Amino acid sequence: MTTHDVPETLRVEGFRVRRSFGLGNLSKGQTIAFAGVLAVEGLVASRQPLSLAVTIPLTLVVIGLAAARRHGMPALAYYWARVAWHKAARAEATTYRRVLLPHPYALDLPGVGASSTLIKAYDPTSGRTVGVVHNRATGYMTISTLLAPGGTLMAPTSAVSGQIRTWSSVLDTMSTEPQIKGASVTIQITPGAGEALADDVKARRHPAAPRLAKELINELVRTTPRATASVASWMSVIVDTSASLTPPKDLGEQVAESLRVVDGLDLSGTGTDIHRRATDVDIRRLVRSAYDPSVFNAKDADFADLSWAECGPQAADDGWEEYAHDGGVSVSWVLREMPRRPIPYSVLLPLLSPGRHQRRVTLAYRVLDPHEGEAVVEREISAAENRATTTAQFQGRAKWSQKADYARADKAARQVAGGAQVVDWTLMVTTTVRRTEDLAAARQEVERAAKATRGIRMRPAFGAHAAVFAAGLPLGYSPLVR
Repeated sequence: MTTHDVPETLRVEGFRVRRSFGLGNLSKGQTIAFAGVLAVEGLVASRQPLSLAVTIPLTLVVIGLAAARRHGMPALAYYWARVAWHKAARAEATTYRRVLLPHPYALDLPGVGASSTLIKAYDPTSGRTVGVVHNRATGYMTISTLLAPGGTLMAPTSAVSGQIRTWSSVLDTMSTEPQIKGASVTIQITPGAGEALADDVKARRHPAAPRLAKELINELVRTTPRATASVASWMSVIVDTSASLTPPKDLGEQVAESLRVVDGLDLSGTGTDIHRRATDVDIRRLVRSAYDPSVFNAKDADFADLSWAECGPQAADDGWEEYAHDGGVSVSWVLREMPRRPIPYSVLLPLLSPGRHQRRVTLAYRVLDPHEGEAVVEREISAAENRATTTAQFQGRAKWSQKADYARADKAARQVAGGAQVVDWTLMVTTTVRRTEDLAAARQEVERAAKATRGIRMRPAFGAHAAVFAAGLPLGYSPLVR
């Protein structure tokens, strides 16, 4: 389905990057900081004028780097991150090797997952076990739900519109539930090897079928595996049980409270079916098979006895442009910019289509409460108006892009005043290959898919591939949750 096939009622808009008012491309904080530096330099120069020969060029270089852009981010932030990564690499902080530590459960997983642990709990509602990831540093609990998404490309317009409205209601529920800190929806596409398809066809093939039909089905089995894939999808919700009026006292009560909060999210009518709550075995499978893709098709019994530390990698190296781990190498991308025009609801279809390599697409959400959301849009509309007014005073008129940005901010403020919610969200994509030689092809595959969305701009997660890799797993980590 192309963008021309989607009716206007199934297009969405309202995406906007937060931008504070500052000088040029500088933010408000940067403008104030540089103004303070220049004032200090002026005071020093009043006694030692020759100091300006050193301080002024250096300050101008830093200001230029802060105003310039590299891969959609301030060049100063990009180069600062690169220097920090090289410093961490020299200290071997980007290298992980699993060892036995004297303290139990210490550093079970590398990086952002180091403070997590897996709890096997019993859910009295369903009568099944549930896997709960506990962050020992923050106290947050993460519960994942396995989903079975249904196709909507052939669905009536009214049905799809209803599903979009229902998902909006789910986000509204998150905004009024203070215990929900964030949520993420992940879809993992793993190319099929063809064995399952061949076995299924072999069991169904009739011995008396015509020879032409047999030849046709054999050719189909031989050529189809590259177009088939195993799709696993899940939704992870991060819960802060201490945000309630009567916080739970012990770990058991915290788990029970987390299950109660997640049960309050009704996903029926959103276009996806709830398969079940992820068990501890499901969590182990998703995490372990991400680090080692060769065990993706292993039986549940192979994961049942794994400790949480064994679910992570035996060894991992977080590079500037890739993340090497057990049995594979991964590369991740993060959202750089969304289109400024209305986009079809099926815009992510190219990224979600099967390819030659495993791909994991994650949407992370943090719904702001109504008061915080209103304050954010008011600041944004003031900043947009100030930028347009300042440009008009110096250049005679405001830029058309500034006028359009102000119009979008004004529309968002009116929608929030009418009851809409403000959502911080981001898009992350990770692809994994088993051989380093396939890395270039995998990069090209994802970049082509991103371009096929016709407007969504992604950038590599420079120096943060391990963190983005973990954000796509049910580990309880989200870059939007503090």
